[in-house]
Amino acid sequence: MGYIISGIQQMGIGVTNIKKAWDWYIDQFGMDCRILEDKTDAKLMLPYTGGEPRPKHAVLALNLQSGGGFEIWQHTGREPLKIKEEIMIGDLGIIACKIKVKSIQETLSSFKKRGISILAESASDPSGKMTLFIKDPFGNIFQLVEATDWFLNEKKVTGGSYGAIIGVSDIEKSKVVYSDILGYDEVVYDTAGSFNDLSSLPGGDKECRRVLLKRSKPFSGPFSKIFGQSLIELVSSVGNPGKKIYENRLWGDPGFIHLSYDIQGMDELRDVCESKGFPFTVDSKKSHKGNSFDMGEAAGHFSYIEDPDGTLIEFVETHKVPVIKKLGWYIDLKKRDPEKSLPDLVLKALKFSRVR
Repeated sequence: MGYIISGIQQMGIGVTNIKKAWDWYIDQFGMDCRILEDKTDAKLMLPYTGGEPRPKHAVLALNLQSGGGFEIWQHTGREPLKIKEEIMIGDLGIIACKIKVKSIQETLSSFKKRGISILAESASDPSGKMTLFIKDPFGNIFQLVEATDWFLNEKKVTGGSYGAIIGVSDIEKSKVVYSDILGYDEVVYDTAGSFNDLSSLPGGDKECRRVLLKRSKPFSGPFSKIFGQSLIELVSSVGNPGKKIYENRLWGDPGFIHLSYDIQGMDELRDVCESKGFPFTVDSKKSHKGNSFDMGEAAGHFSYIEDPDGTLIEFVETHKVPVIKKLGWYIDLKKRDPEKSLPDLVLKALKFSRVR
């Protein structure tokens, strides 16, 4: 490929109250490891912020057991605009965030005790694996999926982001992004009909086509041990595509705003995306003349592409990241082999950035 993908860095989640949302995600999904926090203006996302910089408060947090993190993002200069109509199967955009768990039954039992909004107790997906859908207090849907690749054992019932269910209008066109560029090249299932595991979701009783994708080649790179593997599920409403989830709203408004990947080799990735017909719509490297973009406590390059229906995929090439901020311990990734994972000792030291 000429570029390296380390895995899903984070699912972007727009919220109306960042403290309330982050507290909930810590309590329920173990997102207690604060990687960075930023309260500056979003100046480079003009195509998606109404053409002007937007004040914001954002936090990137991880669950060190495994999985991608969350970027919890709140507009602070305007009232965040919620979607008017309920998000349904068949709509275009990120419908649900997949969360990795060790055991569906143990997680179900734990979430019942906590009073989590469970949309269906449990059901089998088309591959025969048990799955579970829940809804957070802010209206976002999460699908819990059993996984076996874990970095730490912290006795939490979940890990972090494990992929997404993405509504698309044309699965074959969308696979150019998700299979050819992101590398989810192996089909787990490709089937059409009505599905029991989706029946509890809005619009889940309608006929649709579902394609679950995974990578035949595991992720590699500095943080790949933590991020682990992931899945992308493309869903298309047969002959009746729904609304675009972010139509007439701004990036950062409530909901799943983007899916972000940690990468190395931004120049090579830019060339591949352009050759496939999906050029960068935001490119911090070009706007900063090759210099790193300061992300508060971290630095690097970031860029965005749109899938054929406008769903945003972010790429982040991290150059500097805090390990133990109080001790001034930062890692300069530009001086390391981009394919190698950071040592376990370094990755485990990220636990010192936990919030309680």
